[in-house]
Amino acid sequence: MTAELVRGQNHPLPRNRIEIRISAEAPVVAGATLADESGRVGGADRVAHPGAPTLPGIEVSRQAAAEHRLAVDLDALPDAVHRVSVLIALPDAPGGPSRFGAVAAPRAAVTGLDGTEVAGYTLAGLDAESAVVALELYRRQGAWKIRAVGQGYAAGLTALLIDQGLPQAAELARAIEDAVARGTARSVPARTTDTERSRRAAASVAGDHPGTAAGSPYDLQAPDTGRVRPGPSDGLGEAAPAPGGVRPPAPDAPGATGAATPTGGPVDYTHPKRRQAPSPTAPAAPAASAPADGPAPPVAGDAVGWSMDERLYNQVWGMFEDLARTTAAYRSAVDFAESRMEKELDQVLSDPRSRLGSVGDTAREAAQARQAQLVDQARAVLDRDLTQLTAESEVVEPALPPAYARWDNPVWHGYQVPTEPPMAVRLGDLHLPESVPLRIPMLVRLPLERGLWIDSGRTATSDGDFADSGELRHLALRTAVELAARLLAAHPVGEFGVQVIDPAGAAASALAPLTGTGVLAGPPATGAAGVADVLGRLTERVDLVQMAVRGGAPDALPPGLDTSRQLLIVNDFPHGFDDRAVTQLRYLADEGPGVGVHLLLVADLEDAAAYGPLLDPLWRSLMRLTPVPDDHLADPWVGHAWTYEPCLVPAGSQVLQQVLTQVATARAKYM
Repeated sequence: MTAELVRGQNHPLPRNRIEIRISAEAPVVAGATLADESGRVGGADRVAHPGAPTLPGIEVSRQAAAEHRLAVDLDALPDAVHRVSVLIALPDAPGGPSRFGAVAAPRAAVTGLDGTEVAGYTLAGLDAESAVVALELYRRQGAWKIRAVGQGYAAGLTALLIDQGLPQAAELARAIEDAVARGTARSVPARTTDTERSRRAAASVAGDHPGTAAGSPYDLQAPDTGRVRPGPSDGLGEAAPAPGGVRPPAPDAPGATGAATPTGGPVDYTHPKRRQAPSPTAPAAPAASAPADGPAPPVAGDAVGWSMDERLYNQVWGMFEDLARTTAAYRSAVDFAESRMEKELDQVLSDPRSRLGSVGDTAREAAQARQAQLVDQARAVLDRDLTQLTAESEVVEPALPPAYARWDNPVWHGYQVPTEPPMAVRLGDLHLPESVPLRIPMLVRLPLERGLWIDSGRTATSDGDFADSGELRHLALRTAVELAARLLAAHPVGEFGVQVIDPAGAAASALAPLTGTGVLAGPPATGAAGVADVLGRLTERVDLVQMAVRGGAPDALPPGLDTSRQLLIVNDFPHGFDDRAVTQLRYLADEGPGVGVHLLLVADLEDAAAYGPLLDPLWRSLMRLTPVPDDHLADPWVGHAWTYEPCLVPAGSQVLQQVLTQVATARAKYM
């Protein structure tokens, strides 16, 4: 899953050849500065811009555009370069916006060469600024990371370049503007705004099709993430299509499937990672013989992949994208119906002849009836898609392997310690208000790239259900324990260990499943001395492994050093932590995941309020989860607020004890 960054947050770069994609509502100028270890830019020859688009290791666009792709090869950068700042600015164009606050927030994303997004950052909160440093790539101890910056400058590009340490910033800013003005290539057309795209998509759902000129940005495109096929005559539109959508084929083109659309061509909603899986007991039939009254029955593993685990993983995330798409279309249709009714009512009220009397009442009733009809049509489309997704979920859930399955899945009763780690693990379930019964597994790739934080504080959801904060803290710790048990069960013997810091010793009862079966690497650490000992050992392990890997001598590690991945559970943070311990914990959060040390904090943000902004980078580096359902997770695709719900062991079930006992037995044989 793509990491969606917030301002100041950093993220490791898994590869050195990347693309930085900039998308904005209006044409912008994109560039980059190459700085030394102190953050200073040596001169104009260290700035890539439209007048000098190519430097060693980086290439930018030659003109202003609404979409940019910056090519970056970190291995080709000069050795003296330790920081690459990606900047965007509004050009001085007649009729164009003069500040970012006048347009939708731009977005910067780091992708692989294949287009796979690594991290993204939406530059929200800009107002008078006309130039901004969006992202920063920086080298730290030989490894490259990305940081979301979002530093804006109301005085424009000149002020930005001055802040970068350039002695002739004004001259360079003028040269960049001149290069943009001389550009012969036409700027990429401005991207369709979410509001206007949503209104057009909603109109297509409702059967109200505004005309568009051929070749305009509003031509309906098939999303690269939708899989739910429309019915024979729905003409389903799409809200906020994913970038890179493929234009639908002509009706007579090979592979043209789906419903006719307002633009005259069919939309193929087949997910690109799906493959048509015929029934194992029947020969494959041509597409023309498919039933005309609906889609084919769902099949578990109906996606591409080298293994069944990978196919199921791709299928689950395809279901997630489908639910996001169809919900976005429904919400857009409802918004369109409401705005249309308001417009019609305004027209009635603006005419004195129809404002009063039976004519006005008839017009109001007609507008309200039209609005209800549009909403009903949109709801029918949503219900149809939810029915299909629910049917797929009912097939997929029983087929999931243990790492992906809920604790009440029968697959756990046949659990065997694996010989290979899975590609992902289930952290919980996701759902939207319009589809409460339908739960999508939240699968996260392994090894974990970020630590986890179980928020034991009150949320908007929990205030009405938990009068006692102690009960909420206990549930948060239980969630952490069951996540740790899942991670232990998902890994082969000897490849994953769990350590616990419980400064006050208050978690004894919740930790009983781990301590009672003997699967912990050692007894829970208590007191200040225990905290210092565990953090010291893990910090030393991170340092040693980093030095060995970067020195090209992984075999030179001290004998007896445990190189298996480690999960550190910290209960009731920051109780029992001094300043040194807090610094070590932040270090583990930043550097640990790259060398196999992962954090799982159980903490209430209010308990750490005394530290002020010192701990802000720590909280941002962790993925926040809650022990009760809470809608705090947002996807960068369409911006829905998803409700997260943890997967807990059913009351009275012995499955957790049985699984951990098998893990402990296998470990005893291994040792």
